[in-house]
Amino acid sequence: MTKKQKKQLYRILAAAAIYLITMALPLSSTGKLAGFLLSYGVIGWDIIWKAITNILHGQVFDENFLMTVATVGAMFLGEYAEGVAVMLFYQVGELFQSYAVSKSRRSISGLMDIRPDYANVVREDGIVSVDPDEVAVGEVIVVKPGERVPLDGTILEGRSALNTSALTGESLPREVEPGADVISGCINQSGTLKILVSKPYGESTVAKILDLVENASSKKSKSEAFITRFARYYTPAVVAAAVLLAVIPPFLTGQPFTVWIERALTFLVISCPCALVISVPLSFFGGIGGASKCGVLIKGSNYLEALAKTETVVFDKTGTLTKGSFAVSGCFPEKITKEKLLELAAYAEKDSNHPISKSIVNAYGKELNASRVADVQEIAGHGISISLDGKTVLAGNSKLMNLNHIKYKPVSETGTVVYVAEDGISRGAILIEDEVKEDAAFAIRELKQSGIRKTVMLTGDAKAVGENVAQRLGLDEVYTELLPADKVSHMEQLLSLTSEKGKLAFVGDGINDAPVLARADIGIAMGGLGSDAAIEAADVVIMTDEPSKIAAAMRISRKTLRIVHQNIVFALGVKAIVLILGAIGFASMWAAVFADVGVSVIAILNAVRALQVTKDDRVGNGKAFQKTAEV
Repeated sequence: MTKKQKKQLYRILAAAAIYLITMALPLSSTGKLAGFLLSYGVIGWDIIWKAITNILHGQVFDENFLMTVATVGAMFLGEYAEGVAVMLFYQVGELFQSYAVSKSRRSISGLMDIRPDYANVVREDGIVSVDPDEVAVGEVIVVKPGERVPLDGTILEGRSALNTSALTGESLPREVEPGADVISGCINQSGTLKILVSKPYGESTVAKILDLVENASSKKSKSEAFITRFARYYTPAVVAAAVLLAVIPPFLTGQPFTVWIERALTFLVISCPCALVISVPLSFFGGIGGASKCGVLIKGSNYLEALAKTETVVFDKTGTLTKGSFAVSGCFPEKITKEKLLELAAYAEKDSNHPISKSIVNAYGKELNASRVADVQEIAGHGISISLDGKTVLAGNSKLMNLNHIKYKPVSETGTVVYVAEDGISRGAILIEDEVKEDAAFAIRELKQSGIRKTVMLTGDAKAVGENVAQRLGLDEVYTELLPADKVSHMEQLLSLTSEKGKLAFVGDGINDAPVLARADIGIAMGGLGSDAAIEAADVVIMTDEPSKIAAAMRISRKTLRIVHQNIVFALGVKAIVLILGAIGFASMWAAVFADVGVSVIAILNAVRALQVTKDDRVGNGKAFQKTAEV
């Protein structure tokens, strides 16, 4: 509990004690009045003050105004006990609401408690602890075991395991060593690390994520916007209705004004829109926090609501459904061993920075002796020629083999094929593919099970490669050999086919797909560990690069929207019934207290559920699904 909440609790206890003593003791009418007024003053002075202050600032119709008019009016009618009780229970409800909201905020603050307090910088006079803002790019920082990495950078010395759970929702630690890039916000678990700072604090991953989460509430959903507009017109309307209820019926029925004024005051207490005004934003706030626990950053409740209405999900291929890194998937040696084939190709490709060349060298896995190689020639558009131990080795595509009149066995499998020859004799071929992510097939299945009508892939890759990946993953449609402008055109077509109430989401890497991300209803970026472009470009960022988190985010968004609709229907339904009963005299002030405070408490308890992430919501977290998701 905060100091403010404790102070409010003490006031409630003091006012309740005075109230009960006044009720219990055999006091005179003057003594009873004094006791009730004292109790009312202790518990209600701040509400009256807020009402007066708001009126002076032009904000007349709010819950403070309604409570002040209703309780002061009850006191004037001689209903002292009821007037004090209504204010007392209202303050109890306010305390509960304040506690529930602050608890939710603390949960998200704890989740996003990644802001570093200090950085240990290596300076001339030794290691100095300074504010992260004071560290410049190019300086070296030291992170000891148990400390939080304060800034983005590259490891110079040390090996360790980093806890990235606050950023990615990933429970398994990430092993790092010299040369590895690290991002701020992670916790160093074992060894001491020396890190070369690559970004100032203001541009670091932790600063951008904190800014993203803190400003998420500024982008309101349609439901929130509706509640804001509703409250703006609803409160003046019920005040006008209460005035008419107090004035017109006495003339028509001949009953005393006091009867109808009391009913009008009860009507005002019932009409207070606290349950909706607090519980609906709290539900979306909780949903965004729950998604964050799973490593999904949603930039606003409008995007959370849109996720729940998604019908079509469009994927980029490279870096989204595939790893964007090539690996050897097949070897087809001719009259030599597989290891010998890889050795010939590795020596031919060893000086190239091309991803395909690197994948061959990685597959060989042994140290390469540069002294064995001579006369390296790169043949543009064909491949490479080298002299290895005095023998001519060729590695490249089929054009290179044809150019040198070498007979070879064509490989018909889908992927990039590197043919290898030694002294004019074909030695076989190596098949290289962009690896499909472990959970990609699982993600597609989960999306379809969750109600997504269509899954589509747009890629610039060759038709055979794109169709092969789409078939393996179970996608509904695939469009290949597309330029960026072609992707936008296909996106326009898919949007035109989406139903009026449905939404289309595009999933890309947030860098090359910016035009398509911007055109989609919801842009989802595979953010990875600190991809600046992804965090900037998209509406939703998957921090772990796992496609299955998309299904988890949609599941959480639908759960949140269900809670919002439950609260709206429940609050409006109960209030409508009790308002009618109050207007015709069948609901007292005590019923009004339930319709206001009771409904608010129940709605808030329901809203807090949005922050709770179940095991089902976390599907896709970690690697537990990999065995079932193998393609």
